[in-house]
Amino acid sequence: ISHPEKICSLPPDDGKLSFDEFKSYFSDGVLTAEELKELFHTIDTHNTDNLDTDELCEYFSQHLGEYENVLAALEDLNMSILKAMDKTKKDYQESTHLEQFVTRFLLKETTNQLHSLQSSLECAMETTAEQTRQEKQGPVKPEVLSIQWSGRRSNRRLQRNNSLSPNNPLFSLVSSGVYDEDSQWIIQVNRLQKLIDRLEQKHILIVQRQLSVLEEELEEFRLALRQYMECACAQTGCLHIAVQRLANESRFILYEFWEHNNVWKNHLQTNYSKTFQRGNVDFLETPETITTMLVPASWWVLNNN
Repeated sequence: ISHPEKICSLPPDDGKLSFDEFKSYFSDGVLTAEELKELFHTIDTHNTDNLDTDELCEYFSQHLGEYENVLAALEDLNMSILKAMDKTKKDYQESTHLEQFVTRFLLKETTNQLHSLQSSLECAMETTAEQTRQEKQGPVKPEVLSIQWSGRRSNRRLQRNNSLSPNNPLFSLVSSGVYDEDSQWIIQVNRLQKLIDRLEQKHILIVQRQLSVLEEELEEFRLALRQYMECACAQTGCLHIAVQRLANESRFILYEFWEHNNVWKNHLQTNYSKTFQRGNVDFLETPETITTMLVPASWWVLNNN
């Protein structure tokens, strides 16, 4: 780690921790006061009854293991995000509407994936803590832990690195009985694994359609648009369709997400698509504008998966 002191920073004060401060800072609800006292004296190699940053860094650096790579990756990720934010700040205003939409979309997906990682880590923290509590209580029948899934994005909370392979650190928790085989955890992991496998190493086509509708044709257009979207969303290879009406205007922007370019081209030849295009000849004030853009499929995780 290029900056190991980041994992053992002390609260702002005199730069040292007494045992009471150490206990308040590091207590996790699992270690007893006696165990925390023993840990405190183990770290206190200077035998001063106070811990400084050097002592904390020396102790935790010896126990990082695989988390050394994790913390280094987090530092790199932080730099990458800051670099991307800086470029976004400079370029966003001058970008086209489609490019701005893609930027917002990628920001949202980045946030969701970071939340997914946090959720997975929190789940692992709760599970390991519960396992330690059970061990301290003596041999008991393993209890299946209930995992709460809340919100419409709950199903996207697990990432590829959580697939239940023997190399996964959570695999031992599953095989030990902490999780039941048929639990929602495994179901969600498997569903997400299949989705990511299907999209990996591909690009998704984003289609932006701008439609300026005649005021007197608004109601008919809305009906035609609703029918078109229902048919398109049921089409194989259609990932998502969203529509936005600009405020105080009869102009609509349609965003379509397709698995790849060929799927979209096949979609254009369907009867429902041709019907919508023919209707637009009468509904639109000017011919529609279509813009397309490819984005990495690895950014895309469906709302409904």
